[in-house]
Amino acid sequence: MDISRSQELFAQAQKVIPGGVNSPVRAFKSVGLNPLFIQRAKGSRVYDVDGNEYIDYVASWGPMILGHANDDINAAVRAALENGTSFGAPTELEVEMAEAVVAAVPSIEKVRMVSSGTEATMSAIRLARGFTGRDKLVKFEGCYHGHSDSLLVQAGSGVTTLGLPDSPGVTRGATQDTINLPYNDLEAVENLIREEHENIAAVIIEPVAGNAGVIPPREGFLEGLRKVTQEHGVLLIFDEVITGFRVAYGGAQQYYNVMPDLTCLGKIIGGGFPVGAFGGRSDIMDTIAPVGAVYQAGTLSGNPIAMTAGLALLKILKDPAVYGQLDRMGARFSDGLKAAAEDAGIAAQFTRVGSLSCMFFTDQPVVDFKSAKTSDTARFGAYFKAMLEQGINLAPSQFEAAFVSTAHTESDIDRTIEAARTAMKSL
Repeated sequence: MDISRSQELFAQAQKVIPGGVNSPVRAFKSVGLNPLFIQRAKGSRVYDVDGNEYIDYVASWGPMILGHANDDINAAVRAALENGTSFGAPTELEVEMAEAVVAAVPSIEKVRMVSSGTEATMSAIRLARGFTGRDKLVKFEGCYHGHSDSLLVQAGSGVTTLGLPDSPGVTRGATQDTINLPYNDLEAVENLIREEHENIAAVIIEPVAGNAGVIPPREGFLEGLRKVTQEHGVLLIFDEVITGFRVAYGGAQQYYNVMPDLTCLGKIIGGGFPVGAFGGRSDIMDTIAPVGAVYQAGTLSGNPIAMTAGLALLKILKDPAVYGQLDRMGARFSDGLKAAAEDAGIAAQFTRVGSLSCMFFTDQPVVDFKSAKTSDTARFGAYFKAMLEQGINLAPSQFEAAFVSTAHTESDIDRTIEAARTAMKSL
């Protein structure tokens, strides 16, 4: 496989971009390779600058739920471009998007658009503190909520991939009000909140941990969080940047029937464009300026092109058959990889929620960040390389999800499983 142009571009990029990439996991460091430079994508495929074709399970880290360059979304965006790209003023499109989100996500009564998932979580936490008058925040080990200072503590995702438990430049003061607990440990949360609830503004969680691989909640865990937070006036924030509109049209809160006070969204609702949102109960949301005193702003918030793309996507996702298809294909993908590992005698654990899945190279059940880290990352690196050489594009990290889209065909999945069988035998 010729990747000489990617190699040339990476060398060129390192002269003008730190590490040659604009987001750390893209550097391929954890898999011992140099990154591919992608030129174009369509449907279930991405194509690099050397002309190589790959079946893609990165999906731009989730939002390409219909596959790349969807014709309906592209047509809507082309038409919207004729009207301009940014106004810094209210538009009818953002009202339509807000109405669509409120109608779809069970707990959201009002929503504010932003430009990224990081911005959404950062703003939701500020809002929770302003609304409750309390300072402390509870998060869970391995859950990533963006790269704002107070959240870069045992944060999973790229932080784990690169072996960086925290980040230089984050002051002690920025994290002193952040409390980390093990994911799926309800007793630890209950004990903490009962003791310190007067100081705790919110508990923030990925309802399905998607930045330490894919770790589903144990039965009763989310329900227990809802009960104990409600009893003590602590807000519950669901970070659904990955799960929102991915595991169900109404997100993980619809899937598990647990309603948070605030929800953070991103990725998918922009149809591939930079976007985020946070929303929740009206009484909480009305604490934000200009109605209330909690300040939040953004020039590109509610960007008309992103809103156009998102609305075109949500129109398609409203069909329940979409999620049935995604679940079936997600099961075919995960079950096939499991069979390939078993046939090769490879110890591995498999987790899946709908079209989200992960394979961990460990013989221990993966239920939290600690057990996820028992995975053999060197073996994953070898597996990743063997799959890439066969035209399968996976996330270059053990601690990321694989995303199946509606553009993936049974033939795509079957070809991927055959590639996995070959890869497993080489490990």
